[in-house]
Amino acid sequence: YLNSADQIQIKMAQGAKPGEGGQLPGPKVSEYIARLRYSVPGVGLISPPPHHDIYSIEDLAQLIHDLKNANDRASISVKLVAESGVGTVAAGVTKAKADHLVIAGHDGGTGASPLSSVKHAGAPWELGMAETQQTLVLNGLRSRIRVQADGQMKTGRDVVIAAMLGADEVGFATAPLVVEGCIMLRKCHLNTCSVGVATQDPVLRKKFAGKPEYVVNFFFFVAEEARQLMAQLGIRTFDELIGRSDLLDKSKAITHWKAQGLDFSRLFYQAPTEPGEPVRHTLTQDHGLDKALDNKLIAHARAALDKGEQVSFISPVKNLNRTVGAMLSSEVARRYGHAGLPDDTIHIQLHGTAGQSAGAFLAHGITLDLVGAGNDYVGKGLSGGRIIVRPNTEFRGWAVDNIIVGNTVLYGAIAGEAFFNGVAGERFAVRNSGATTVIEGTGDHGCEYMTGGTVVVLGETGRNFGAGMSGGIAYVYDPDGKFESKCNMAMIAVEPLLIKSEQEANVDRGLWHSLERNGKKQTDEAILRYLLERHFKHTGSTRARNLLDDWTNSRKKFVKVFPHEYKRALGEMAAVAKKDAVPA
Repeated sequence: YLNSADQIQIKMAQGAKPGEGGQLPGPKVSEYIARLRYSVPGVGLISPPPHHDIYSIEDLAQLIHDLKNANDRASISVKLVAESGVGTVAAGVTKAKADHLVIAGHDGGTGASPLSSVKHAGAPWELGMAETQQTLVLNGLRSRIRVQADGQMKTGRDVVIAAMLGADEVGFATAPLVVEGCIMLRKCHLNTCSVGVATQDPVLRKKFAGKPEYVVNFFFFVAEEARQLMAQLGIRTFDELIGRSDLLDKSKAITHWKAQGLDFSRLFYQAPTEPGEPVRHTLTQDHGLDKALDNKLIAHARAALDKGEQVSFISPVKNLNRTVGAMLSSEVARRYGHAGLPDDTIHIQLHGTAGQSAGAFLAHGITLDLVGAGNDYVGKGLSGGRIIVRPNTEFRGWAVDNIIVGNTVLYGAIAGEAFFNGVAGERFAVRNSGATTVIEGTGDHGCEYMTGGTVVVLGETGRNFGAGMSGGIAYVYDPDGKFESKCNMAMIAVEPLLIKSEQEANVDRGLWHSLERNGKKQTDEAILRYLLERHFKHTGSTRARNLLDDWTNSRKKFVKVFPHEYKRALGEMAAVAKKDAVPA
């Protein structure tokens, strides 16, 4: 997915509804969308307002670096909202090595946006664009980043004004939609769009009458109007127009009786520059990829990449080695797609303390065996690979009492497995949608917004476990019966372990294909024991060994976290499958 992109955008906020997330209602989540989103048909998908892996400008810089490692050919973009102070944030984004920046105004927004937000929230893109341009120029950063203005752009006049205020690019969204046939019914979230634009209903989608030629023609008109205005201004190329706010005719606005007493000088201020210093994008960001440890890993794995041969090697790692495995995974994905290589084709044992994002986007066929410890974001976006983190042989403590990986581990993982012989920090497996993992303990907010996959916790969990969790299963060791008090019960149920196979078949349909035996689904108990055995095999976990040795008693101390919507959807799918299986 990442390797197919020309540009990858980190949407920090939306101009039409800043500070709000989004939600795709369950009825709109078709089988196709569920497959793309690694979820279950009929279960609503929540996009929370915050990014749970971004709590500082350093976190954002790390994500930009991660994405550049995953696809070095793509432009990494960050979308910001026009507001007071956005220039300072834009300067931070530029220093964080983003290639592209979007300033979004309040005028946009789909029909799924709350009307109160569309009408009353946000600020004009003009204010945000002017502040961004001035701040970047004053700090000598403007040449390093490409800036785009966004928010109900419709005409060539909008394009010219955006360029004068500092935009290298202009984004169009609503206008092309209208050209394709959107009639602004403002019910995109209801799945009842009568012109077939914003619906998954096949009957309504047949009514869509839009053609690519309509959009092309629209942009020809926009470009022609922009050329005419530039000719009147005496400007030959678009690049010459960028940052020329002095060409804006402000006299009519200033002399208008409604504007008396208003001071526009700060909005149209042109920051002073050194002679020859550009006020538009001219340079390319240096992401430091030539210094990445992955260059060595790729060289060692050349036989596997080129011929599919199995390779295994050991490498030291330091905490300055960030995003280890992402560039290697990118090479695998370019050659073999998302399916990747056969399991364990590339086995890498790392010794030391890895930096941020070890194993980010790790592709299928790669095993990353880290002997030591990891920082934040281990296994971010895990895409089919295997991650093992275990203490070195000199470690003499108890794994269930010691942190071995940091915060936001397995954030947004979609496939693969991870085994951690130790405790993770906060936000473990947040937005996990398909990975399988075993951990000795977690901090607060575990499995938040999880939509798929399986999580096993063999020790303590922090508060707010399972908040917004709409899919997947978690098994938690709960010997003292206090776990439920730490959960956010709004969307989940905490149940005892299911033992009987016939019960399991009804609720775990579509899960654990690899654990089928003679076509029969395995029980919760079988799944859990299987994972504990693998956890012990890969990490040598003392806790796993002790639980397995006394399995008759320890299995009774596990509970199962099961989201309500997920349970309902799986039950409906099982009923449909049973009905289809009955001969007519």
